[in-house]
Amino acid sequence: MKKSLIVVFAIAMATTTNVNAQYQDNQHDPRLDLKFGLKAGFNYTNVWDSKGEDFVANPRFGFAGGFFASIPIGATLGFQPEILFSQKGFQAAGTLLGEPYSFERRTNYLDLPLQLQIKPTSFLTLLAGPQYSWLINESNEYNFWGNIVGQEDVFNSDKLRRSMLGFVTGLDLYFKNIVVSGRYGWDFQSNYNDGISATPRYKNRWLQFTVGLSL
Repeated sequence: MKKSLIVVFAIAMATTTNVNAQYQDNQHDPRLDLKFGLKAGFNYTNVWDSKGEDFVANPRFGFAGGFFASIPIGATLGFQPEILFSQKGFQAAGTLLGEPYSFERRTNYLDLPLQLQIKPTSFLTLLAGPQYSWLINESNEYNFWGNIVGQEDVFNSDKLRRSMLGFVTGLDLYFKNIVVSGRYGWDFQSNYNDGISATPRYKNRWLQFTVGLSL
């Protein structure tokens, strides 16, 4: 194990050294540029750590897009904050209070990921960091035996957690000014504050793919 870590570290250092050599003799290194940009794409979302009666969730797609900044801290390190409109949610079926139900949930968030950049090359950037999310609104479509309206009232009256702390990790691929991004993220906190809700409780997780323009 120790030898493997030494080999990986040596390869990483050699790669960085070779790349840095390309920008000697007063050639400009694009990794030192301050950049701003727009990005848009989609989330593929589901939930984890769910709690409820026979709660089974399936993933669904949603929109993701917004702004980002790339702030260099030397050639190989940087900081990348983002402001994103991010649709999450899931499809579910199970039993609640002894009755079968199915529903689709859509949650719209304002996501603020604060990511550390590791830039081994000008083409590839690795990212990881915490994310703060603010719930803008939630919509649900229910199918609950004989109590569709009542069940909707139960969900809408529960004490939702409006702010959420999570974590994201992923990579950016640069093709000149075009940025192709992939992320995997998950929440640390449950969607409800009270801890005693009769409706399903869960934490969000998602895959995100976007294409952006860096300026």
